[in-house]
Parts: sequence; C-alpha cells; structure tokens
Amino acid sequence: MTEDAKRGPTKEEIDEESRQVRRLRIVVTLALQVIAQGKMPIEEAHELIAATRKVALQLFPGKDKVYDLIYLPKFQRLIKEVYRLH
Repeated sequence: MTEDAKRGPTKEEIDEESRQVRRLRIVVTLALQVIAQGKMPIEEAHELIAATRKVALQLFPGKDKVYDLIYLPKFQRLIKEVYRLH
C-alpha cells in the first residue's frame, strides 16, 4: 500500500469531490426537469441524456457503470412516462 493510500483523502480532495457530486446532481436534475416538461422531441431528449452522461464521465472518469446503475434507470422511466412508451 502506498503512503498516499494510507493517509486517506485530504480535506481539499473531499471538498472537490463534493463539488463534483453537487454539479452532477444539478445537471441530472435539470435534464430530468426539462424532459419531464414533454416539450421536446424524443430524439432531443435522448441527446440530452447522452450529454448528461458525458458531463458525468468528465467529472468522474471511468465511472460509466456507476452512472448507468444510478441515473440511467431514472431517465429510462421518465422517457417511458413522458413519451408513453411501454
């Protein structure tokens, strides 16, 4: 185990990760709200979802499976509800 791994994250690292989580939460919430309005074509909704995923992976590189597990189902449910897909 490296010395850095033993010491754990610094306060600055924790604060930065908290900011990144907050940013992602805001982006996801805004995307969900825009899609929920139902005023955009489904193709644009899918583009918005893809853009949201891109932002998430820029903030948290390599965490695509985590995004797919946590956020993708929310978007899928909303798309089905708003665009009446069953």
